[in-house]
Amino acid sequence: MQDAFGIVLFVVVILGIAAAGYAITGSGELYKRIGRGGFSMDREDDHPRRARTAAVSRAEADLEIRQMLEARNARREARGEEPLDVEAEIARLTAPAPVDPELESEIRSLVVARNERRERQGKPPLDVEDEVRRQIAELGG
Repeated sequence: MQDAFGIVLFVVVILGIAAAGYAITGSGELYKRIGRGGFSMDREDDHPRRARTAAVSRAEADLEIRQMLEARNARREARGEEPLDVEAEIARLTAPAPVDPELESEIRSLVVARNERRERQGKPPLDVEDEVRRQIAELGG
């Protein structure tokens, strides 16, 4: 009886070591992908949302806004109210928001400081106004 216990224990330990080795070698690539936009077992190029351009995303957003405004107009007409001009509403809703003057001033001071560092490093300075506009656009403004 004790001989059988030793054999079973030995076989279980050997199988456990083999299973652990297989798990380590088989999942190494999965752990490398953690933190890269989600935990995914499929390839990176299988994600169509990453392949979209800004123009496609903007066009899709405009289409969805148009659909919501047309639905709103249908409800307004059902209540007997005057419908809204869909094109004017789309233009109003998608227009860039005005930039806070304090934020623009802070960005400008950071660009000036960056230019001073660039000049100390022997690099050409950036155009301050162009760089301020670029950073505001990056922030979505």
